Amino acid sequence: MDVLGIGNALVDILCETTDAQLTALGLHKGSMHLVDQHRAVELYRGITAAREISGGSAANTIAGVASFGGKAAYIGKVANDKLGETFRHDMQAQGISFNTPPHEGELSTGNCLVLVTPDGERTMNTYLGASNALTKGDLDSPLIRSAEVTYLEGYLFDPPAAKEAFYAAAEIALKAGRYVALTLSDMFCVSRHQADFAELIKSSVNILFANEHELCAQYETSHLETAIAAAREQVEVLVVTRGAQGATVVTKHEVVSAPAHPVEKVVDTTGAGDLFAGGFLYGFTHNKPHAESARLGAIAAAEVISHIGARPKHALAKLI
Repeated sequence: MDVLGIGNALVDILCETTDAQLTALGLHKGSMHLVDQHRAVELYRGITAAREISGGSAANTIAGVASFGGKAAYIGKVANDKLGETFRHDMQAQGISFNTPPHEGELSTGNCLVLVTPDGERTMNTYLGASNALTKGDLDSPLIRSAEVTYLEGYLFDPPAAKEAFYAAAEIALKAGRYVALTLSDMFCVSRHQADFAELIKSSVNILFANEHELCAQYETSHLETAIAAAREQVEVLVVTRGAQGATVVTKHEVVSAPAHPVEKVVDTTGAGDLFAGGFLYGFTHNKPHAESARLGAIAAAEVISHIGARPKHALAKLI
């Protein structure tokens, strides 16, 4: 395998909305909320027509790797229900190896209600459900050892059992001489797990993905240069995404800046960072220079923000 992702297995429920409707639902535009099943149902009843598309941050990244033609695998937990079947089908239809046993308890498959305003901004309301039931018992050790990069999603760091699974997966990968990558995922995650992330990064992470705000929060500074310098001492490769300003790739030997890929119209920013990571990791695992890997990431991010949904509509391999 080129890349194995471990994360929250979710199905996105996408709905176009207005700023006024967000206010009526009591939501702040651009925010990400964790909700319980009751609130998830309440919000769903308050929206108009919606579409269901498999999502989850690391799963989107893995879908990007597969769309470029990479050999990809995924570990995540869904339930034995309709949304779980949708998620499993969508992954396997792309040729992604996804064989995690389903959750058999009372939890339903996790989902994320994504409300998209006309400016392309997304407001996410996430019910984690069965995705939170992942444990180290769900890890496929031979699969992890076979993957050049094991990619860990910061969103999954909340449950103690999932955190334990992260450390176990990282240990398996590192002992096999493989790379471990981590995405900080969201400011919301960093605010809750800054100390734990610091320990994981120092002990187990080779490749770190973050946007500039997440990185500054993780290293407790308001200066991006200071955060980059600190991270540079801890990881082999640091990838900092900066929206329209592109991305910066930092190693101990070089700093590479890559521009954003032009897009005619931003429709939905959901998945931009996920797909950037997918393009970069595809390039990394195919021995591309970091500048070229970042270019692939920018192409993938531009494709996904040009339409509704966090997975590519077009085969990324053809776009390059």
